[in-house]
Amino acid sequence: MARRAVGGTGVKGARRPEVRLPVLEPHGGGELEPDGDYDGLDFRDADLSGQDGSGARFMDCALTGCALDETRLRHARVLDSAFTGVRGVGTDLAEATLRDVELSDARLGGPQLHGAVLERVLIRGGKIDYLNLRTARLRDVVFEGCVLVEPDFGGARLERVEFLDCALKGADFHAATLTDVDLRGAATLEISRGLDRLSGAVISPAQLLDLAPVLAAQWGIRVEG
Repeated sequence: MARRAVGGTGVKGARRPEVRLPVLEPHGGGELEPDGDYDGLDFRDADLSGQDGSGARFMDCALTGCALDETRLRHARVLDSAFTGVRGVGTDLAEATLRDVELSDARLGGPQLHGAVLERVLIRGGKIDYLNLRTARLRDVVFEGCVLVEPDFGGARLERVEFLDCALKGADFHAATLTDVDLRGAATLEISRGLDRLSGAVISPAQLLDLAPVLAAQWGIRVEG
């Protein structure tokens, strides 16, 4: 079940997830296992650092206050689940699938989601440094009230993606493809590469003025008083 966010004129709004978790069973401890199957579990304040859950499936799960330093979740499938207050450096979710997921108040450094598929995902609050989404596919994704430092969308495909009340610092859109991407709600919009890929996105007049010096430099335009 999802609801569509309000989009602007001519921009299709993203469909947000509505995660309604059942009564969960506490995770009984023990390390994650590759290709493991985790259904209806509550991971609370667990230290999952360095563990290998590659290829695992998480369905109707909650991860709250968990440590994810160097946790390997490559090719994992995360479905109808909520991550709250997770933290870690180097979490590996490369080529993972996240569908109907809410990520709230995370503090992550260098998470690897290159080649991942994100569909109906809400990333709300928190701070994520050096988010690697190269060649990922994002559809119906909302970034709300979060800080993204040097996120890499290089070669990614973004469709119905919204940035609301968030800071986007040093974003790289090199070789990305954007469709119905709404950047108007970004409190800070700094783009380091890929300004030529913004066809398919919408920005505000104020943001256009902020980006003007970068655009002028890219096009070789000299601005003199």
